[in-house]
Amino acid sequence: MTGTLYGLGVGPGDPELITLKALRILRACPVVAYLAANEAESFARTIVAGHLPGGQTEIPIRIAMSADPAPGQAVYDQAAEALAGHLAAGRDVAVPCEGDPFFYGSFQYLFTRLAGRFPVRVVPGVSSLTATAAAVPVPLVSRNDVLTVLPAPLDASVLRARLAATDAAVVMKLGRHFDKVRGVLDELGRTPRSLYVERAGLEGQRVLPLAEVVPPVPYFSMILVPR
Repeated sequence: MTGTLYGLGVGPGDPELITLKALRILRACPVVAYLAANEAESFARTIVAGHLPGGQTEIPIRIAMSADPAPGQAVYDQAAEALAGHLAAGRDVAVPCEGDPFFYGSFQYLFTRLAGRFPVRVVPGVSSLTATAAAVPVPLVSRNDVLTVLPAPLDASVLRARLAATDAAVVMKLGRHFDKVRGVLDELGRTPRSLYVERAGLEGQRVLPLAEVVPPVPYFSMILVPR
């Protein structure tokens, strides 16, 4: 019998947004693995720290956050083999993931490497998108409205075309791309209704009209463009 790999969505940061199912599995697994940027503390582990029972084997997966995906792929290769050793020995492995594992989640890179070899279960989590709308609070769409989710690193021309064609939008991963996104929204006349949110649901949460934001802004921030 091999172990099962669990991708656990643990929400965008508020420890109370973890689901009962994810909490049960997290506490039951003998091995817990989580992503961390280089030597920084793992955000996913920070979310679940108060829920860990102790006595589990913890595996931090250290990865450099870079626009070049090549070094990261090697890290995922090595991490997958380390987890495979535990799974082959019959030990279940929980991987807590901020937000939802399959909504821009890094868990997918472990999933693609291990899903054909071991049982994998994914527990969905509260995404940053829904948590951010709730933090404002503002309804994004209703009835037959179309919502478009856009990563800020996209080219300005792509952002412009997608924003012009949708009813409402969420722009994620702002960071150094903030000025570009703001410029596109200015051109389309959508800045006055747009809202900026960072650290949704956490201490230090900021919610501002987009027009009032002064960069720089963090990578994990978001612009809501309601209908």
